[in-house]
Amino acid sequence: MDITSLPSLSDFFEGADQWGEVLALLPVLVLLELILSADNAVALAAIARSSRQPEREGLALNLGIGIALVLRIALIVVAQWVLQNAWVQLVAASYLVWLVVDHFSNRSGDDAESSEGNESDGLSRPFLNTVLLLAFTDLAFSIDSVAAAVAISDQIVLISTGAFIGIVALRFTSALFIRWLDLYPRLETAGFLAVAFVALRLIVHVVVPSLNQPDWLTLVVVLLLFAWGMSIRSKALDQDEGHAC
Repeated sequence: MDITSLPSLSDFFEGADQWGEVLALLPVLVLLELILSADNAVALAAIARSSRQPEREGLALNLGIGIALVLRIALIVVAQWVLQNAWVQLVAASYLVWLVVDHFSNRSGDDAESSEGNESDGLSRPFLNTVLLLAFTDLAFSIDSVAAAVAISDQIVLISTGAFIGIVALRFTSALFIRWLDLYPRLETAGFLAVAFVALRLIVHVVVPSLNQPDWLTLVVVLLLFAWGMSIRSKALDQDEGHAC
């Protein structure tokens, strides 16, 4: 999600025609963007980790999110075309559904191997594939929110500012979630359930555009899922940290 996809906030910023007023509200923008990008960040963190090259995770995130910024700007330029072609949003939703199904199917396969006692690092994803997957995953998340933002407000500067803040927040939260995915066993599952919810919300929007989907509902669902995801901490890592101290 993107902060400029929230109608109430977009209307509020549209009234802030002085740069001083907008800059004064940037801390609120940043805080909300961190919350709204949590589902995206977990998905990107899981993709970065799937390369199984810890020393290159940061580089993959930098390159992938850098490409994602270029794609977001391009998306803003063609947002009106996206609004007129609902199938583009449906493709994005289908991609997110595939991402969720692929994640859980791979996880069930890993669990089956573990239950048989086969310790294996599995196949690592090529570095370039990881970078491209990061970029296009962010693009899929951005299609609905950027299109909605452009439909609500014609302030390109505001929309671009929201996109830039979202990308910066995404880079830091993704790196943080890479660490948290090891600390909280449920967090990755919670993140992909949030991705599934976003995909479902997008599909409903395309199929039944007249149906009102309150923005607060998405916020509540994401917050509840992440509260559940962080409700259990890995005891093994706690013990390792205790020994290290």
